[in-house]
Amino acid sequence: MHYSTIETVLDYQVYAPAHMVLNIEAARSGSQTVLSEELVVEPPVEMNAFCDENSGNRFMRFDARPGPLKIRYRASVQRSPVVVPPDLLEVPVNAVPNEVLHYLMPTRYCESDLMSRAAQQLFGDLPPGIGRVQAIVDWIHESITYEPGTSDSTTTAQEVFVQRAGVCRDFAHLGITLCRALNIPARLVVGYVWFDEPPQDFHAVFEAWIGGQWVLFDATRMAPVDRLVRVGTGRDAKDVAFCTIFGPVSMTDKGLVVREFQDENAPPSQEPVPTGEIVGIEKPVPVQAKTDGSDAAAHTLETAT
Repeated sequence: MHYSTIETVLDYQVYAPAHMVLNIEAARSGSQTVLSEELVVEPPVEMNAFCDENSGNRFMRFDARPGPLKIRYRASVQRSPVVVPPDLLEVPVNAVPNEVLHYLMPTRYCESDLMSRAAQQLFGDLPPGIGRVQAIVDWIHESITYEPGTSDSTTTAQEVFVQRAGVCRDFAHLGITLCRALNIPARLVVGYVWFDEPPQDFHAVFEAWIGGQWVLFDATRMAPVDRLVRVGTGRDAKDVAFCTIFGPVSMTDKGLVVREFQDENAPPSQEPVPTGEIVGIEKPVPVQAKTDGSDAAAHTLETAT
């Protein structure tokens, strides 16, 4: 077993009444157990919690009054490794389950339709299967420079492919796009994980649907994927923003601290190597949703960087 403790502090300045949606709580998935957690908003607000039953993403909505706003989230999470066979085959499109099919479609950040020729030129001649996805991951790691400041919240996978630089979100978007261009369903996963540098932040990786199961990949190789504490799962970054803001609000500070330790009776986690240790995760367990409702207009997204 692998254990992580998470402390997240988000500071905002609210300039006029606004509505905010948080997605910072650890998901309750099959291989991930939330042992304890606490979410505090100051000043106190009335919060409405709900969960998307398809993705397992947990959301918290509330109205924010003008003035300073502080959000604190603490959690202790246990992760069980899920070993994935190294010989998984790609699933033909006509056999892709209905609930997975939309992860084949191009999206705002993942223009798989526009990247089809490039994907075929680079990986079309490789044997279909999990090895081809790993080849995509290796190519991204070797070809794209991890360089904060080279992209922003509007940067797409095609732009990253051209400029050859980006951050973890961009690496994941490019992996998703190349997979979808080869008819391999893929989706974005955001969560918490410890790494040496850069400073702690939300981390983005991606999953590919191989052999009838989701398998995690991280082209940055900043941390083993089996240590990631999953928070959000979606088609691209717009589905997994850690905060969606409806109204005039700006972030003034963000602090994340992740601590990890291993069960002494379990084998130690392995550092990533060029071929990558392939580890998967089950579909999140549905959680009963609570609904409430107010809608708002123009909004902003805050995503992993």
